Amino acid sequence: MEERQYLTTWKRYLPVIRLHLKKSLNEEQQFKLNIQDFESAGDRGKSGYIFSLTMENGKLLNSVGGSPVARDLFEVLRSDEAVKAILQDKNVKISVGKTFVLTIKTTYISAYK
Repeated sequence: MEERQYLTTWKRYLPVIRLHLKKSLNEEQQFKLNIQDFESAGDRGKSGYIFSLTMENGKLLNSVGGSPVARDLFEVLRSDEAVKAILQDKNVKISVGKTFVLTIKTTYISAYK
């Protein structure tokens, strides 16, 4: 198994993801990914590229160990200073479904937890 095979692909998408993260503060954001970008990085076969990342304050809340695509996206996000700043005091859910559309939903963390 190749390690971190999707890092380069996600790094190319980072500027677009950063922009959509900012916009997601006002409304849910969606954009279509190019499946060929990911297929050229590695074949996920039947397991596909479907995943969901849930973060609070930039910390991962769900397990992504079984999805190299999700794991590598989280790695790229947490290593980017601008993204880390955006993620502070927020709940963010990033998901990719069967139609290869990346969806970003962001909510502010309540001060009254």
